[in-house]
Amino acid sequence: MITQPFAYLTLLTLMAASALFLSKQHYRLLQYLPPIVLLYLGVMLVSSWELFEKNDAITQSYLTLKSNLLPAMLFLMLLPNRITTLFDLGPKMLFTFFLASLSLFIAFILCFILFGLTYEEISILAPLAGSWMGGTANMVAVSSFLESSEEAIGIIMLVDSVDYSLWVMLLLLLVPYASRFNSYTKAIDPVEDVNIDNQCALHFSYRSYIWLLLSAMAVSLFSQISGLFLSKFLFGSVTAWSVILATLAGIIFSFTPLSKTRGLQSTANAMLYLIIALIASRATIHFDDMGLFLYIAIGMSVLFIHALFMLLFAKLFKLDLFSISVASLANVGGIASAPILSAAYAQSLVGVGVIMATLGYVIGTFAALILTEILRWLA
Repeated sequence: MITQPFAYLTLLTLMAASALFLSKQHYRLLQYLPPIVLLYLGVMLVSSWELFEKNDAITQSYLTLKSNLLPAMLFLMLLPNRITTLFDLGPKMLFTFFLASLSLFIAFILCFILFGLTYEEISILAPLAGSWMGGTANMVAVSSFLESSEEAIGIIMLVDSVDYSLWVMLLLLLVPYASRFNSYTKAIDPVEDVNIDNQCALHFSYRSYIWLLLSAMAVSLFSQISGLFLSKFLFGSVTAWSVILATLAGIIFSFTPLSKTRGLQSTANAMLYLIIALIASRATIHFDDMGLFLYIAIGMSVLFIHALFMLLFAKLFKLDLFSISVASLANVGGIASAPILSAAYAQSLVGVGVIMATLGYVIGTFAALILTEILRWLA
């Protein structure tokens, strides 16, 4: 068993590098099972087999690397893309996001009725709704409002981890099928409308590459320090503000020569794959109590009903797979994962995931509290 942070990070880096290498190959199988999915599944299985111990040192290494890497990755992802590509998407993304939120809201109510849950179990279901219509911070806020017990919070975290991990893996797995899905719904593919111009990239030089890395590190540091102050005096968490500020920095610097640096896309992709590995490494599944299967089943039922609604909406309103997938993950996964799914489609769409997830963070708590009152009335 791996107990040291260095060995833990080395293993994840090697697995991420292997998946990144596969992404450059042209094997037919990889068209149906993308390397990024293989990476997520592989790391999650390794974590479930308890190959590395989740001690304080490893947990701290995970938190430190992820918190520093995410803003840097977002900054680099956004650099080659002008903000005008986001404006071309129109109001459809906002509409799709609210459809996703509405479908989740209805799904939680239906599952509460179908599974015959009681008044006491609202303290589990409502905070989970806060997490899946916003983020972890929303879950904490709702659980504090309801005074959920530590046992209830533990169940929520387990269901969130297991079901969310499977949901992310499924949405990533669907990426290669976007064109077929869009043909079925008669939707316009936003990815096809994006034209990333790489013809003007500067010739590679170590000096420009070093400036690129230093800029990404500086933006990550600035966004986190600023996020620390903003979260104290305004709404939101440090993570939320750091992601927002890194996104704004990427948009601003996309108009500078830094956006033309060769090697930019490869560096951003390397960070993306490493973040995927980090997220999957926390998805260890343990079932010490057989009763937990019920709550996991409830969570999966919520996502299943949500998926049915989104498929119906996609057909009715001619929505593309990217729109409904990112709208869904902006709710279920929040601000740290929606941009990653966006990047799996096209780097120029990363900003869409950030904006939608930020909106989810704002409305998540309020939506969950309204849901709480409805569930209390039904109980």
